[in-house]
Amino acid sequence: MNLTLGLLLPLFGTVFGAAMVFFMRKEMNLKVEKLLLGFASGVMIAASVWSLLIPSIDMAKEQGKIAWLPATLGFLLGMLFLLLLDSLVPHIHLDQQKPEGVKANLKKTTMLVLAVTLHNIPEGMAVGVAFAGALAENAGISMAGAITLSIGIAIQNFPEGTIISMPLKSEGTSKTKAFLLGALSGVVEPIAAVFTILLAGFVVPVLPYLLSFAAGAMIYVVVEELIPESQSGNHTNIGTMGVAFGFVLMMILDVALG
Repeated sequence: MNLTLGLLLPLFGTVFGAAMVFFMRKEMNLKVEKLLLGFASGVMIAASVWSLLIPSIDMAKEQGKIAWLPATLGFLLGMLFLLLLDSLVPHIHLDQQKPEGVKANLKKTTMLVLAVTLHNIPEGMAVGVAFAGALAENAGISMAGAITLSIGIAIQNFPEGTIISMPLKSEGTSKTKAFLLGALSGVVEPIAAVFTILLAGFVVPVLPYLLSFAAGAMIYVVVEELIPESQSGNHTNIGTMGVAFGFVLMMILDVALG
C-alpha cells in the first residue's frame, strides 16, 4: 500500500495543480508564476542533495566503494541523459517562441506539454530509485525517507501542473482539455518510477549510481529551465525567494520525516 501510494503521490500533485485551471478565470499572475517556478526549483535542489546524493554517498561507503565516485559518475550521466532528451524531444518552454529538439510538425500546446513531461521524467526516476532503496534490505534508505521524497515531489508538482494548464487555457484551449493535458504530463512519473524500481531490483550495487543519476537529471531541469524561467523579465526577486521557500521546506521534510 505504501509503495503504490508513494508512486502515485507525484501524479496526484500534478493533477491537482492542473485542476486549478477550473478555478482561475484569467491568466496566471506573473508574480505568482515566478514564485511557483522558484519554489519548484528549491524543492528539486534540496531533494537532489538530501534524498539522493547524500544517500548515494552513504551507500557507496557501506558497499566499500570510493564514496564520491558513484555520486560523481551518476550525477554527470544524469545531466547528459537529460541533455540528450532535451536535444531530441521536440518541445517549447513557456517564455519562448522557438521550439527545441528535433524539428516536428506539432502544435504549440503539444510541445508545451512535452516540455513539462521532460521535467517529470527525472522526478519519477528519483521517486522510483528511492523506493527501490527502501525495498532493498541493505540499502540504508527507509520507507519513510522514500515517502518523504514522494511527498516533496508531489508538492512541487502542484505548481508545475498549474503552470502548464493555465498557459494552455490562455492559448485558447478549453479548460477541460487544458486540465487533461496538464494531468497527462504527470503520467510519465509513475511509469519512470516503476521502470527504475525494476532496473534497480536486478542489481543492488547500482543503487548509488541510480540515486545520483536521478539527482543529476533533476538538477539539469532546474538549471536549464526552471531557474532561467523564474529569473527572466520582471519580479526575479520573487522567484529567488520561491527557491528559498522550496529548498527549506524540502530540507525540513527530509530531515524531520526521512
